[in-house]
Amino acid sequence: MDMSAADSRRAATAQPQTNSHATAKEPNGSQILVRCLQAENVKYIWGYPGGSVLYIYDALYEQETIQHVLVRHEQAAVHAADGYARATGDVGVALVTSGPGVTNAVTGIATAYMDSIPMVIITGQVPTPAIGLDAFQECDTVGITRPIVKHNFLVKDVRDLASTLKKAFHIARTGRPGPVVVDIPKDVSLKTAPYHYPDHVEMRSYNPVKKGHGGQIRKAVQLLLGAKRPYIYTGGGVILGNATAELRELCDMLGFPVTNTLMGLGATAASDPKFLGMLGMHGTYEANMTMQNCDVLLAVGARFDDRVIGNPKHFASVERKIIHIDIDPSSISKRVKVDIPIVGDVKDVLQEMISQVREAQAKPDSAVISQWWSQVNEWRKRDCLKFKLSPDVIKPQQVVETLWEMTRGTDAYVTSDVGQHQMWAAQYYRFEEPRRWINSGGLGTMGVGLPYAMGIKLAKPDADVFCITGEGSIQMNIQELSTCQQYKTPVKVIALNNRYLGMVRQWQELDYQGRYSHSYMDALPDFVKLAEAYGHIGLKIEKPSEVEPALREMIRIKDRTVFLDVRTDQTENVWPMVKAGKGISEMLLGSEDL
Repeated sequence: MDMSAADSRRAATAQPQTNSHATAKEPNGSQILVRCLQAENVKYIWGYPGGSVLYIYDALYEQETIQHVLVRHEQAAVHAADGYARATGDVGVALVTSGPGVTNAVTGIATAYMDSIPMVIITGQVPTPAIGLDAFQECDTVGITRPIVKHNFLVKDVRDLASTLKKAFHIARTGRPGPVVVDIPKDVSLKTAPYHYPDHVEMRSYNPVKKGHGGQIRKAVQLLLGAKRPYIYTGGGVILGNATAELRELCDMLGFPVTNTLMGLGATAASDPKFLGMLGMHGTYEANMTMQNCDVLLAVGARFDDRVIGNPKHFASVERKIIHIDIDPSSISKRVKVDIPIVGDVKDVLQEMISQVREAQAKPDSAVISQWWSQVNEWRKRDCLKFKLSPDVIKPQQVVETLWEMTRGTDAYVTSDVGQHQMWAAQYYRFEEPRRWINSGGLGTMGVGLPYAMGIKLAKPDADVFCITGEGSIQMNIQELSTCQQYKTPVKVIALNNRYLGMVRQWQELDYQGRYSHSYMDALPDFVKLAEAYGHIGLKIEKPSEVEPALREMIRIKDRTVFLDVRTDQTENVWPMVKAGKGISEMLLGSEDL
């Protein structure tokens, strides 16, 4: 419950109010909804009220177990619930009103859909008799969201509400996770019905495969044990499937090189000598070269997207055998043809693989694998992430690396927005555990970092939550600093401020002959004063010598949100880089390659 509601309740104790629909023998739709959420053990809802959801807000007012967080924009409500889901593994829940409430939420829903995040988004709708008549604040929620959800429902009968909610949560968290929209007309939220929340749900058209095919797993193990140049490539599916322990055990048993995608960072400990770093467009030289030159590739919970393999024809130019494990059959052979597809829950499949490797008579040829490692280590010698410190200007890599050194071994979470700062965070913050790196991968959504951090801080109040952002991205949802103040979620915002839309500027430098069309930010606010205006602490640094003291001070302050404006080198680019249309091994490593 938000603070203003609590204050209002205390003020009203002297004059009890009556609520005719709340005294009915049967609960109304809004009360049924709240009971369903309680049955699902929902602790937080992020939302914004409006006319079509006021009965739902009234029902939230009458209970104490679910805390509603009033955001300042519906997009941030979905992002905050999304961040909560990514960090905890629980289903995130958001609540928005009809019409513009829904359309404002669309970006958040699409962001969660692209990254397979379990969420239930409850949307208000105009009364059922008014649907299709262009009523005030009406929009076709089901139609608008159909391409960006795992499933959606329009509840036209209050008697179907409880079973629909059960289905929504079941669909959101099982199989390949994803967002589910439940659209509730205003009259449905008022009408009454008996409450019964099903213990389980059966859906004839939805039965995701959980257990992988034993024969396919056996073939995969045989192929891996006979490989000469093996590689293990893992994505966000390992983290979503809570299969980190199994992945690490399999990697230790085999002794093969391993890489993570942007969304998979933390599945393998960054300190593990077998870990080659992130691969892909801004991945390490060794990770990409190993990917291109392996003879057997084990892909786990990854989807061979364009940012990972670059040009598919270039990738296919080297002959290799590919094993692909994924819960979603539609992801297998979608972009790259695989040899051994295994559809199933990543955790279950890896457990079976571990068992078969343990029992197998054959073992990897240590001499051959050692020779492969010699080649991999030669690629490592390029030291592709090395950068030069400057005595005069702050390098953004220095900020991230210093933050990692100060927080290593602590319970810290890092969110980011999208752009250069996101890539530097992925490259230079060495994640040891899963669900500590929270960012938008598939959709590449600016403005997510601060709402993500808010959602995580509520779930993990004792952890330090850092939002690494840019001066462009942070302004897309900067109003949520107000939400941080109201709900006392003291997050740490680190804005790597180069006064440019950095990644756009980098592309314009490389591909558009330095024509920096509309990428320069020449009317920025004073972020220190802005943070202070929202009731927070603002800091600004411009010299390299100030980086460590400022971060130390930021970390020391536990009970206040701190906004650190870091003025960084305007000319710094993200390296390595694979340009669009190029192969994964055709990397630019720095200015010497231009």
